[in-house]
Amino acid sequence: MSLAVPARSNRVLAVLVALAGALIAAFVVAPRLLANGSGAGFRDESDLRRAFRTAFAEYWLTGTRDLPAELATVVDYWFRYHLAKAVLAAMLLAVLVALAVLLWRAFLAAGAAGLGRRVTLAVSGGAAAVLALCSLVLVLANVQGAVTPFASLLPLLTGDDPTTVAVQVGRRLADGTRTPPLDVMIDEFARYHVAMAVLAAVTAVSLVGVCAFLWRAAVWSADRRSRRVLAVFGTVSAVLALIMVVVAVANTTNASDPVPGLAALFAGGW
Repeated sequence: MSLAVPARSNRVLAVLVALAGALIAAFVVAPRLLANGSGAGFRDESDLRRAFRTAFAEYWLTGTRDLPAELATVVDYWFRYHLAKAVLAAMLLAVLVALAVLLWRAFLAAGAAGLGRRVTLAVSGGAAAVLALCSLVLVLANVQGAVTPFASLLPLLTGDDPTTVAVQVGRRLADGTRTPPLDVMIDEFARYHVAMAVLAAVTAVSLVGVCAFLWRAAVWSADRRSRRVLAVFGTVSAVLALIMVVVAVANTTNASDPVPGLAALFAGGW
């Protein structure tokens, strides 16, 4: 990938592209391998689904809050799986942000260079920025999954082929009958939403800071093209911050009253 930037920048660009490619491949392949390192031994999602459904059925019948060993093994695996994904996604996010900054700096420095070069730099920088945004979403989702692995496994009980136990859970939620396992599920489901509310709020505050920095830089920039690029990214940051605020509010509402959301999940509406 050659974009006619200075030789040193070209080398840095090549390293960042290679790192991004390696991290994307690692994100797809490595988490299951790393999570299975403890001997959990789940081959794929269908294997995990079967194990979780079997272990959960046993837990549901115990009538206690404590997770049995088989279920704890599945939950521990899911924690490690999401933790690995969160770390890899965070590393990918850092690389993509650096790549996007480098490409947009090259675009701004292109000046009166050929139209083809400027378009290539702009498109590449935009693609890197979009991929960075996708990585941010992956970081948030996987940190949430690592914080509340039990709750993030619950959708495996439902779907096109819900288990008998899932039907029973749905009935208990509908008629208000509480049991210790159901209390644990409700508590974990609330914590699931609390985690995302906190993550979204922190992200929103960070994006507001980025927005302020970019707009300040745009105001003080003497170059018209630089002002335009900085203003665009400042506006995008503000919009994303607003979206994160909405996400934080929605998850706070669900966390304060988790039963309807959990009932909707087991009714197939989540």
